[in-house]
Amino acid sequence: MTKTTINRRTFGILSTGAIVSAAATARAQGKKVVRFVQNGNLTILDPIWTTAYVTRNHGYFIYDTLFAIDEHNAVKPQMVDKYEVSADKTLWTFTLRDGLEWHDGKPVTSDDCIASVKRWGARDTMGQKLMDFVKEMKAVNAKTFTMQLKEPYGLVLDSLGKPSSNVPFMMPKAVAETDPFKQIGSQIGSGPFIYVNAESKPGEKHVYIKNPKYKPRSDPPSGLAGGKIVKVDRVEVVEMPDPQQQVNAIIAGEIDLIEQPPHDLLPVLKTDKGVQLVNWNPLGQQFIFRMNWTQPPFNNPKMRMAALLCVRQEDYLKATVGSPEYYKVSSAAFVSGTPNAFEAPNDFLIKPNYEKAKQLLKEAGYDGTPVVLMQSTTLPVLTNMAPVTKSLLEQGGFKVDMQSMDWQTLVTRRTKKDPPSQGGWNIFHTFSVAADILNPISCSYMAANGDKAWFGWPNDPEMEKLRDSYSKETDPAKAKELAHAVQNRAIETAQYGWVGQWYGPGAARKNITGWLKAPVPVMWNIDKA
Repeated sequence: MTKTTINRRTFGILSTGAIVSAAATARAQGKKVVRFVQNGNLTILDPIWTTAYVTRNHGYFIYDTLFAIDEHNAVKPQMVDKYEVSADKTLWTFTLRDGLEWHDGKPVTSDDCIASVKRWGARDTMGQKLMDFVKEMKAVNAKTFTMQLKEPYGLVLDSLGKPSSNVPFMMPKAVAETDPFKQIGSQIGSGPFIYVNAESKPGEKHVYIKNPKYKPRSDPPSGLAGGKIVKVDRVEVVEMPDPQQQVNAIIAGEIDLIEQPPHDLLPVLKTDKGVQLVNWNPLGQQFIFRMNWTQPPFNNPKMRMAALLCVRQEDYLKATVGSPEYYKVSSAAFVSGTPNAFEAPNDFLIKPNYEKAKQLLKEAGYDGTPVVLMQSTTLPVLTNMAPVTKSLLEQGGFKVDMQSMDWQTLVTRRTKKDPPSQGGWNIFHTFSVAADILNPISCSYMAANGDKAWFGWPNDPEMEKLRDSYSKETDPAKAKELAHAVQNRAIETAQYGWVGQWYGPGAARKNITGWLKAPVPVMWNIDKA
């Protein structure tokens, strides 16, 4: 483990010099170059195949969306010029705006969009729910297509404008027809940047250049909506896994932006005259842990509940975030301070009940087999989560085998349903931006449709009935009641654990402007003096 860490750090230090040198060459040619460090390394380039945020970020560089949310979370047309809804609310007609073109020069067509929505709808939990209501999608002409529903569905625009993983990005038909459970091999989009494969080296950098043919909307930029106006010539996503190195590099002016600097280093950045902290995602994030319903012991609901009864949120938040300025203890699954927020009773997930946990383990016949807990070591904000879980579960009577790995290995391994002894898993941690989890349909962790559900694959028909009811409800008060019922059902079945809300600014050099407030760190509108 130590050797791997040293090698990665050494590689990062050596490669930074080459990246800075390449950027200096571009500047000498009169080009504006922005160097950006994300919250992890990018190895998977298909934003439908994985929900990893680094891959989502890549998607926003090169792809575009039919709709998008503004900074107030209102859904706005993006690639769509206009849309109409029939009187019975079952026929939706969408017309694309003029000037949409793929990076290879071919026009964006209705057939491309239909294929893209279908592929996204096969993988994304919100897309799956939408497609349950879709009877047919059909091209009227090259720029207009229809979506015929079986019955009215209240979340059509919310679904097509879903802001974060998985995002319904539009791809060329030939690419979008790739099996949703296989990765695409093309990076041709119609978005504001073009991916430069020849200059991109996973583990070192990914290069994007301004798309000279992209025609932004005339609306002012707001959140992920409005005009995607690119003001720089080139963005280099620098892969620099060591947080201290990131901070040193931005202070030295070797990089321009950091998506997610670690909280313990924020005081250093605050005092540097050349750096600014930018609250680009004011809604914040939520930590969760996911249990595998398909393998013992968490195929037993008593075992899952025993795990949840061991949780004390503040232990996680102190270990990972540190300062109460940047975290909030809350038992609300749908993000405290938002319309569907509902604090759970009996200090659920706030205070542990180890005696009850041990009683449930005994009732479930727990035989002492260690649960396999995957720990990510390359996302600073997640590194300390698994050790906390190991400690809490062991106090509740579990035995825990914590296995450490980099984030991309974890992202790949979590797709496996094999027994833990054969490369599978029992439990892992991740986090979501708040915009992903504001209601029972957008929150992928609440889907309980078995093999189609997000990793962990919960299977609960009663939960799916509640989610269906929510999706059809048009009365806001009744919808909120259903959201509460969904959360209560998730508690009853111990579907997963939400273990605290947290916030954190990005860091940018003082000569960087235009970082938009959105759940995604997008690079359009950013300028460099």
